[in-house]
Amino acid sequence: MKTCPWTYILECADGSFYVGSTVDLEARVWQHNEGEGAVYTKRRLPVTLAWAAEFERIDDAFAFEKQVRGWRREKRMALIEERYDELPALAVGYWRKPSAG
Repeated sequence: MKTCPWTYILECADGSFYVGSTVDLEARVWQHNEGEGAVYTKRRLPVTLAWAAEFERIDDAFAFEKQVRGWRREKRMALIEERYDELPALAVGYWRKPSAG
């Protein structure tokens, strides 16, 4: 069975999100739900897969994981809900207001 690199977002029981990457998505989600994943998810079980994307190379999946980890909740929600057109506007730092014109 061929494994592929993935970046994924899990929704935890408390409504928070966890972002990760793996080469075996099904096994990794199972590990999280068995308490064998990250410490963060272990305390927030059960988790459900909210979003995932397949990549050609593991380093690309890992780089995208790191990028998404830096995003605020509302930007992650836009990705999960496939509102891709909203992603650039959501990249504006929360400490700055977008310019009015």
